[in-house]
Amino acid sequence: MTTFAELTTIAVGGNIDHFVEPTTRVSIIEEVEHADSHGIPVCVIGGGSNLLASDADFHGLVLRDARRLITVPDEAAPVESDDRTVHVTAEAGCNWDDLVDFCVDRGLEGIEGLSGIPGTVGASVVQNIGAYGQEVASSVESVEVWDREDKKTKTLTNVEMQFGYRSSLLKTSMYKAPGVPNDEFYPSPRYIVLSVTFALTHTEEGTVNYAQLASALQVNLGDRMPIGKIRSAVLGVRAGKGMLEDATRYRLPVMQACKRKDQIERAIEAQQRFINTHDTPADVVDEQMMAVTGQNEDVNRHSCGSFFMNPIVSQSIADRLPDDAPKYPATLPDGSTGVKLSAAWLIDHAGFHKGYRVSDDAPAALSDLHTLSITNRGGATCADIVKLADTIREGVQKQYDVTLIPEPVLVGAVID
Repeated sequence: MTTFAELTTIAVGGNIDHFVEPTTRVSIIEEVEHADSHGIPVCVIGGGSNLLASDADFHGLVLRDARRLITVPDEAAPVESDDRTVHVTAEAGCNWDDLVDFCVDRGLEGIEGLSGIPGTVGASVVQNIGAYGQEVASSVESVEVWDREDKKTKTLTNVEMQFGYRSSLLKTSMYKAPGVPNDEFYPSPRYIVLSVTFALTHTEEGTVNYAQLASALQVNLGDRMPIGKIRSAVLGVRAGKGMLEDATRYRLPVMQACKRKDQIERAIEAQQRFINTHDTPADVVDEQMMAVTGQNEDVNRHSCGSFFMNPIVSQSIADRLPDDAPKYPATLPDGSTGVKLSAAWLIDHAGFHKGYRVSDDAPAALSDLHTLSITNRGGATCADIVKLADTIREGVQKQYDVTLIPEPVLVGAVID
């Protein structure tokens, strides 16, 4: 029997009653519709990198899209009409970093800053992934979905997707309020992603829009650089933070359908190169990115990535924080002006430093490299992860009166 521990990057979670990997569009729809019509919970999973499942058995359907096709219908547009915009359509099951690699190899700019983010194309638009000065929302033209309520396929435009910070129409359909599941659809959205069409720019160079990335490349913020170099630098910086997934997991039989074989070996070779050499020069990155031993890096990668979202609060709450607390302009859910805070800063300054555990022998700990990442040090259960997350949330709430919202989808797990 397949388990969530086998399917997720944090490697915890119980048995799954029914696990399927459809290879056609219609079979995905049929599986979801059959489960919905019989009141069976549906969990659509991508790379398992943003999901924390309970140790208990999951009595429902877990579906992982096994389709990975990428097409470029207007690849010749830059030659035929001098239009630099090129559209790329990827099926929802396509590995996200495989898509980034595909686009960078073809000189298509727009998502290179999102290199190394684990997961799938389908999950990327649910979460509106973002990193190093880019968000997927900036490049999405449309998303084809199966609407579980109206029971029909739809094509949602970028505007209709209602993208926000780590959010979208799809993600909000899962919740009644932030962190409060909508039982009608949870733990999956009302809209199941079938494919995504991106509008990218045919160019050899991209803009460096993130200070840490500029430091790694030893250029100025706003400079133009070859997109291949930007991708390599992003991968190096992520490796230094322990934020690259363990590529060897794709050799496991249960994971092999998630990534093309040539890409599996390529990713493993790149992972080993970053562990051994760290292409990012140590003197141009901050202490948080410093390399540690390969063994510790492997442990630090067994996580859900960033476990908490950066909170967006009112100006009055932000004003109560110390002057050195990072604060950025943002918009609150009601459309009013707010302030985005750094969850990593709040966690660290509430006394939870890199490597923190609730006890010396606890199998769950904050990453040695990144205070936003909760890691499985070996043998951790979901209960161990939840205990650490609860401790951190309570500490930040007590210290700063700010509530941290978990970023992963919680399947049967409850974080108070």
